[in-house]
Amino acid sequence: MTSRSPRDTPLRLVPRRPLTAARRTATTRRPRPPRPPEGTPPLPELARLARAELAAAVRLARWAGTGPGTAGPTGILPADALTRAAAALGLTPGQIRTAWDRARLSGLIELHGGTARPGWRLRAWDTDDTAVLRGWVALFDAWSLAHPFLPGDRSGPDPALVAEVVEAAPQLLSFLHLSNGPVPIDTLLDLLRQRVAELRTERHEPPADGAGDPLPTLLDWTLEAAARVGALRPRDPQRPDEVALTALGSWAVWVKLEQICVAAQGPAGHMEQSAATMLRACARLSPGPARAEYRAWLAARPVAPAVAELLDTARGDDALLRGLAFEALRVVGDPAEPAVREVVTEPVLRPYAVLWLAELDGDDPDTATGLLTREEATWLWVDTAAAVADHGEDHLLVSHLETAVQGSVPGLLEELRDIGHPRTVQVLVALAAAHPDPILAKAMRKAAFQVHTGEA
Repeated sequence: MTSRSPRDTPLRLVPRRPLTAARRTATTRRPRPPRPPEGTPPLPELARLARAELAAAVRLARWAGTGPGTAGPTGILPADALTRAAAALGLTPGQIRTAWDRARLSGLIELHGGTARPGWRLRAWDTDDTAVLRGWVALFDAWSLAHPFLPGDRSGPDPALVAEVVEAAPQLLSFLHLSNGPVPIDTLLDLLRQRVAELRTERHEPPADGAGDPLPTLLDWTLEAAARVGALRPRDPQRPDEVALTALGSWAVWVKLEQICVAAQGPAGHMEQSAATMLRACARLSPGPARAEYRAWLAARPVAPAVAELLDTARGDDALLRGLAFEALRVVGDPAEPAVREVVTEPVLRPYAVLWLAELDGDDPDTATGLLTREEATWLWVDTAAAVADHGEDHLLVSHLETAVQGSVPGLLEELRDIGHPRTVQVLVALAAAHPDPILAKAMRKAAFQVHTGEA
């Protein structure tokens, strides 16, 4: 029996995986990270240490979700809320202030209109070791904000010198990591002096004023702050003039050194190219080399401008670059979250941003697609199809039909007419040319004509 109308052919849907499979058609997946040095505790043990370090911050974040967690427009916990939190949690006001700062810096608390709410990371705290370690690393990176330098009088060090010490701190921590054991404080002080001098020379600034020699005080502050966030071991009373990294601190420094090494290697030689050029090159790479190239490109420039350039590239006309830009943003991780949240309201980027944030939140990629509306899911399907049509082969485009959220070809075509994607016509024409079924191909050409002419 034949028919001149499109066959109501069921699409072979994969339960709970429609958009995940679609994205895999045109983007790369993240490989496992490299192994840390021998002797590094396994990730579950590191996560246990991080949970212990942030235990008070987690308790406060949970209290903020059930109690009056009003923080005011500045994000500072008011005195009345501070008193209530201290009474409810059995902590001193000073401990509450410290836990509050830690909870905010580690993503356990978010502020919305002056109201503190549990952050996305808190929901995964008890089950996701990766989320826990990311939270602690965020605190580790912000050690100078968690424990700011507070001079005892107005004649304290020049703020510019304090900033230079903060900039020099990664080199001190790297030296501690590579030393693999206690290091004399005098050695670190010599290294700090050298690094500050180098920074001033690079900026064509005069040497630091030697009056009073503030660097020993600033080094003590740096070491104390790093110890208070859990990166340095407490001073041994028997050897008070030496310091050493904790297991958490050593692991975090190793991660950052690994990123620097990748940047120095420049696997595909696109470190100095634009984001668009780098992403086009990565489209030809397998997942491992592509991820290495993302990391090298990102490590060669400040995070904020790099994230902004990737998002600008994602706003362009090339759907493949859009998907790859968000793959590169997955390498950035937590630092890209504020910028990605800002683009959730942009129709072109919203589906990608919603899924990116869900994965950062620890959600299973297979279930994260439920956060999209049907229209957004269909829009993303068209965008991915456009990437396949421009850069893939015909059989991949036909296979992409399997990832649609609709249950039949006519249902898909009906919704495509109203989805508003600028590439809908080209996708339908390409599908019609590639599909082996002449009846379905004809239906796709008809749908393409209707979209082109605006026919209902």
